[in-house]
Amino acid sequence: MTQYPCGVSELAIRTYGDPVLRTPTRDVEEIDGRVARLAEQMIEAMREAPGVGLAANQVGVSRRLFVYDAGDGPVTVINPRIVESEGEFTYVEGCLSVPGYAWEITRPDRVHLVGLDLDGNELSLEADEFEGRILQHELDHLDGVLLVERLDPDQRKEARSMLRREFSSQRRDPDGLASRLEL
Repeated sequence: MTQYPCGVSELAIRTYGDPVLRTPTRDVEEIDGRVARLAEQMIEAMREAPGVGLAANQVGVSRRLFVYDAGDGPVTVINPRIVESEGEFTYVEGCLSVPGYAWEITRPDRVHLVGLDLDGNELSLEADEFEGRILQHELDHLDGVLLVERLDPDQRKEARSMLRREFSSQRRDPDGLASRLEL
């Protein structure tokens, strides 16, 4: 069983089997200091794991917010949605909520994502390949979709069986913050 340490970060990353990961998130209605602090904590947790993206529900907060870093520094995206996609790109993809596992996943190669930044300004991100994959993966989380759902039916059945065995005994609220982090 893999458990992420809670060193610098105050947030624990939820893992497979936690119901918050399968529940679509709600829009962030007000961008305030609490949202900014959550984004800071999420960036710390993402770096600590280490990972390149982290959605709010992966830390137990059911709001449409994710952070990512494709190599040019951390970015926070609030209330994101993809407005355009094209092409096809297959790549081995892992997930901080399914530690130790990775599968080949086919997704659109290029995406145009819109949302808001921490100042409430509109964001318009066009990305392809790796960065495009990060945006799609994190948006999937916000929609309650884990990468396992992107597998073909036979792979999905096998993956779910393996993951149920490994993650069935883990606590569902590892940091005890589930009720205190609601924004």
